[in-house]
Amino acid sequence: MDTEKNADIKKEERNQIVELGSDMTRSEKGNIYTLTIIGQIEGHQVAPETVKTTKYEHILPLLAGIEESDDVDGLLLLLNTVGGDIEAGLAIAEMIAGMRKPTVSLVLGGGHSIGIPLAVCTKRSFITPTASMTVHPVRMTGLVVGAPQTFRYFQRIQEQIAEFVTANSRISKREFEKYMMATGEMATDVGTILYGKEAVASGLIDRLSGLNDALTCLHKMIDKRRISSMFLSPAALAAFFRSSSQHTGMQNTLMPVRSPRATRVLKTCSSGMPRTWAAWMPLRSLSSYS
Repeated sequence: MDTEKNADIKKEERNQIVELGSDMTRSEKGNIYTLTIIGQIEGHQVAPETVKTTKYEHILPLLAGIEESDDVDGLLLLLNTVGGDIEAGLAIAEMIAGMRKPTVSLVLGGGHSIGIPLAVCTKRSFITPTASMTVHPVRMTGLVVGAPQTFRYFQRIQEQIAEFVTANSRISKREFEKYMMATGEMATDVGTILYGKEAVASGLIDRLSGLNDALTCLHKMIDKRRISSMFLSPAALAAFFRSSSQHTGMQNTLMPVRSPRATRVLKTCSSGMPRTWAAWMPLRSLSSYS
C-alpha cells in the first residue's frame, strides 16, 4: 500500500511539473514548493497556442492550497516573464503577499511589466546579475476609446501598481514613477530597463544573487518561523501562569506551546515560573490538570 501511495505521489508531482511548472522538494531543512511564472501571464483572454503562458486560474487555487497545507514550509517563486494581463498578475501578487508562510522570489532572465509586482510580492526578493526588469506605463491592446475617462482609468491602474510595488519593496513611489515615465531608454516605448545591479540599487529588489542564496534565505526564514511557533505570546503566558498558580499542590504543571507540527509542553514549578524544558510529548486536554 505504501509503495502504491508513494508511486501516486510521484506521478502527481510529475504531472504538476508538466502542467504548472511546479515542484515540491522535501528535505530535513523543510519542504519547499517551487512555482514558476514564465512567458505571458494569461488573464481573461486566451493567448495563442504558440505563446508560453502562466494561467492565473491555475495559480490562485494552488497558492491557497500551499498556504493551508501542513506539508509545505515555504514557497520559492521563479520568474522569467514578459508580463501580461494586469488584473491577473496583481491577483497572483496579492495572494502571495498575503501568505503567512515564508516566501522568496528569484528573477531569472526577465521580470518585466506586471512581472515586477510578482517579483516584489514575496517576503524576500533576489535577482541574477544578467536578469532585467522593464518598468513602463500601463498599455492596453485592442480598441481604446480616446476620452479623458480612459486616460484617468489608466492613471488609476498605474497608481495601484506603484502603490503595491512601493509597499512591498524599498523603492519610493516617486522613484518608481520616474522610471515608469522615463524617455530615451527604449526606442519605441516609454519606461526604463533595469538590470540586476540597478534593480537592487534602486531598492526594487532586495539582493543580487542566485539560486543557492535564495534557498539559503528561505531555509533561514523557515527555521525562524518554526522557532517562533514554539512559544506562546506574553499575554497567553501570563494568563496560563495566573491559572496554574491556583494549583499550589502540584509539583509540575504542563503548559501548551504553539507549534504547527506538534504540541509541545513546558514544565513549570508550582509557583508558575518556568523551570526546565520538558521532553517533547503529546499534550492531553488541559481540563485533566484543572
